[in-house]
Amino acid sequence: MTAQDAAARLFQELTGHAPDGVWSAPGRVNLIGEHTDYNDGFVLPFAIPHRTYAAVGMRADGRIRVTSDHAEHPVEVAFADLTALFPKPGDTSLRVADAWAAYPLGVAWALRAASTDAHGVADAHGVDIAITSDVPVGAGLSSSAAIEGATASALNDAWNADLDRKALARVGRRAENEAVGAPTGIMDQMASMLGETDSALFLDCRTLDAVPVALGMADAALEILVIDTRVTHAHSTGGYRDRRDACERGAAIMGVPALRDVAVHDLERAEGLMDDVTFRRVRHIVTENQRVLDTVRMLREHGARGIGDLLVVSHVSMRDDFEISTSELDVAVEASLAAGALGARMTGGGFGGAAIALVEQDAAPAVSQAVTAAFAASGFAAPHIFPVTPAAGARRDA
Repeated sequence: MTAQDAAARLFQELTGHAPDGVWSAPGRVNLIGEHTDYNDGFVLPFAIPHRTYAAVGMRADGRIRVTSDHAEHPVEVAFADLTALFPKPGDTSLRVADAWAAYPLGVAWALRAASTDAHGVADAHGVDIAITSDVPVGAGLSSSAAIEGATASALNDAWNADLDRKALARVGRRAENEAVGAPTGIMDQMASMLGETDSALFLDCRTLDAVPVALGMADAALEILVIDTRVTHAHSTGGYRDRRDACERGAAIMGVPALRDVAVHDLERAEGLMDDVTFRRVRHIVTENQRVLDTVRMLREHGARGIGDLLVVSHVSMRDDFEISTSELDVAVEASLAAGALGARMTGGGFGGAAIALVEQDAAPAVSQAVTAAFAASGFAAPHIFPVTPAAGARRDA
């Protein structure tokens, strides 16, 4: 049974009737540009074929009920109580067992706020939502943005809110920042909403200008492998917030609104103004922004075969300067490169999750075997390794 069929079936079990529609949004892989998004910088993600599905049906009352194939039971609240449910960022009256519901309920709350004018949203009636997914959770593939994108797309249609895809991405980010309490940028939501087949999304996180950049993987006989270390992470934990705080501190020291405004040639001056940890955090962001620009130029001028070294240097920067890698991620990258990968790096927020490896299609089995063997030799649990191709963004499926 597909995840889409499972969502419709779960909805039927919840309500006793078929849904009015099914919407979905994909997870994403970030090709390069890590932690640059909340620094107003540049990123280059692409949507993946793995998707989250939201089966939705209308109710005759002012209540919203959500369930998931991973939930013990549905969570139901009145629209009037949504605001009280999220009194401040990361603070919710939801029970711990129901914390997952902060994602879809947070989207409902943020979408109503974004689309309300003097007359309110005309069709903001009650809804039931059943959610299923085949996006690996905790792997750094943005399963959270997939939930947000599927829910936002569904409610946008159900409530005739008429918000465009960028606005829906902002809704998802607000839900994640303020309802869930994860201090993420907007890259994940934009990739999930605007993804295109065979293309990465060159995103300016300050202006939200988004331009597809062709990857041409099939024509070049290349493939991107995701190496899920099975070490789960959570953006709302302290390590991620500490990195964001360090970036804000560094920007303040440099007297700029965000690290986007610091150039590589400014780093010598920055080093003399900051403590070592803050400087290394800043250096990662500044050089990573430049690597995104270099990667886009390389893709346009020479194709994907030319970006391998940029991926490797990005990983070293995240490992040494931003200090968000793990032993498992380092082994994944090192084993991939030793087995012939053109480039490899951890992807996502760090502290676990996944790495990616750019490989020749013919070499993919050998790289996978080498990484699996390296994990076994290191005493790690076996990784989950699979290929991904750039896929379409959020959509209505049924």
